[in-house]
Amino acid sequence: MKKIAVFCSGSGSDFQSIIDANEKERFCQIALMLASKEGIGAIERAKKHGIPFFVVPRSAFDVAEEMCRAIDKILTENEIDYIVLAGYLSILTKEFTDRYRHRIINVHPSLIPSFCGKGYYGLNVHRAAIDYGVKLSGATVHFVNGEPDGGEIIMQRAVEIEDNDTAETLQQKILKIEHEMLPKAVRLLVEGRLKVEGRRVKITEEL
Repeated sequence: MKKIAVFCSGSGSDFQSIIDANEKERFCQIALMLASKEGIGAIERAKKHGIPFFVVPRSAFDVAEEMCRAIDKILTENEIDYIVLAGYLSILTKEFTDRYRHRIINVHPSLIPSFCGKGYYGLNVHRAAIDYGVKLSGATVHFVNGEPDGGEIIMQRAVEIEDNDTAETLQQKILKIEHEMLPKAVRLLVEGRLKVEGRRVKITEEL
């Protein structure tokens, strides 16, 4: 069974969605959770479910390359097959993402390529969508490469933006679909059912 590491920076609700799905029908081993800082909700979730966790803050290192080397050491020692970014806000280096090419996925709270890239995280994404006046937003699960939110798209789902939506209400709508999409994408990943052809990702039949 493939071993995954889940990276988190906040409450860990996306992390929890993977835990819950895997407890219902086991498809991977959640070998560890890596937190970008102390005191986040994801750590409490890891403790509750007996999942080992590591805290690797960017502030502890002079440069991002040093942080990524420390993370890589943890992953190697724990024989991690795949990485899932679930609300993880630290930027990984191109050297790191190249090393784990097509082995890292992320969930982003917009329909990429809209409202993504540097500076687009958390409520910033939803404020930008509402301020622009788009009628649809949503969530995207994608592979991770050296460009923020620039990897190949695995799956997307849309939600309608109502006239009375705020950044906070839109965030809750999108979190709901993130929690449905991300575990499905993780399962496809660990089962080897994602085939990348150029910019396109095709889902193959069950093995």
